[in-house]
Amino acid sequence: MTEKYLSEKTPNRSARRHHWRRDVVELAALFTAVAVADSVANAVAHGPSGPVFLCASAVALLATAGFHVWWARRHEHAPPPGDTGAAASSAPALAEGTELPETTLWRMRTTVRDEPGSLAALCQALAAHRVDILSLQTHPLSDGTVDEFLLRVPGTPERGVLAGAVIAAGGRDTWLERADAHDLVDAPARMLSLATRTALDSAELPLALRQLLGRCTIHSVPARTLKGEPQAEQVPDDGVLEDHTMKFRDPSGGALIIERPQLPFTPTEFARVRALVELDARLGQRVPERRDTLTLPAGNHITVRRADPSDLTAAREMHDRCSERTLSLRYHGPVQDSVRYLDHLLSPRHGRTLAVETASGRLVALGHLLWDGDETEVALLVEDAWQRRGIGAELLERLVGMAAETGSESVYAITQASNTGMVAAMRGLGLPLDYQVEEGTLVITARPSGLRRRPEPRTADRPLPVPAAPETAARR
Repeated sequence: MTEKYLSEKTPNRSARRHHWRRDVVELAALFTAVAVADSVANAVAHGPSGPVFLCASAVALLATAGFHVWWARRHEHAPPPGDTGAAASSAPALAEGTELPETTLWRMRTTVRDEPGSLAALCQALAAHRVDILSLQTHPLSDGTVDEFLLRVPGTPERGVLAGAVIAAGGRDTWLERADAHDLVDAPARMLSLATRTALDSAELPLALRQLLGRCTIHSVPARTLKGEPQAEQVPDDGVLEDHTMKFRDPSGGALIIERPQLPFTPTEFARVRALVELDARLGQRVPERRDTLTLPAGNHITVRRADPSDLTAAREMHDRCSERTLSLRYHGPVQDSVRYLDHLLSPRHGRTLAVETASGRLVALGHLLWDGDETEVALLVEDAWQRRGIGAELLERLVGMAAETGSESVYAITQASNTGMVAAMRGLGLPLDYQVEEGTLVITARPSGLRRRPEPRTADRPLPVPAAPETAARR
């Protein structure tokens, strides 16, 4: 209390003492000015050349005022000498047409000691390399603090240069990765966007988690195997956090396991992931309702829509109508086990599925887009009576467009070398393709990044094109 009282009173006493001294100085200056003016007046009035002195003084004052006005108008737009712009103008300006230095975006994460000055030393080390810090997130730990930066770096430096500067400044467990423009969004805005995506579609949860955590592997382990045996381990309600692994209860049953070997998870990331998983579990299974009506070359109308577990009965009936050859080309295994995979394929947790219905509501085709890490698998099944009508090509084009929207780096299809229809449909995408043949199995990989935008859906007024004759599968 005493210190506060002194801090409040002392400035007031000093201010009063300062005002008293200033008043004495002003009075002394006033008396001096009056005395000088009186002496000048007496000299002018009683001197022999007083009128001449007054006229000369008036002319000198007028000349001085005129010169001042002319000088002020000539330099009215010039900055004052002490302006910061004057110092800046002394620096060499860029010549016209000179391009600014190219920069690259990087994401960096490092662990520093939880003590004053550690972050300042790290920022000073980055500034020495002309690195611009665009954003910073801190993840407190028990033995330090994990700082995550978004950096704009001049040129394209080597990872070792930046990592060495950070380590010299006291950082440890440093991790660097190239970033892109999507990382410029701040953390709260990104979380709201991911929560919105998750709320609209059950299939978006794995994609949202991958976008939140970066490169990671997500396993959705079913509660039971195809034979009915227990498979997924029991996970506590709050989840499990280990160094490189997080485990949660899958809202669709079973367990959701997330792994990131190159970088340990932080408690902050664990809390964000748990919030998205709990949101998905609370909202239940949901699939956006969208139906596109298409016209086949023969004049038949079909409907393309998203499928979900409620289509299981119709999908089983379609499998019963398919021939053994059609099922073997699709599943590459025993035909009698094909129906067992439908629960997995129709679950939005593992990807997206498109269904094709006739005007009477009969299911005649299924197209699957399955998440597989950074890659995505695409698979088609068209009932025998509806093949060679362009349905498979339409489904494939839509599925690859979905993969491009989600940022998948590659899309691959596993089929047999004799499946000329699938090969022709993949070639019809107009994308560069890679072929790999192993023991009669053909893997065709496409890069969906070549698709600039997803094609507009065809409606009843825009019929499907007549499919071309199938080509012979390429073997390499």
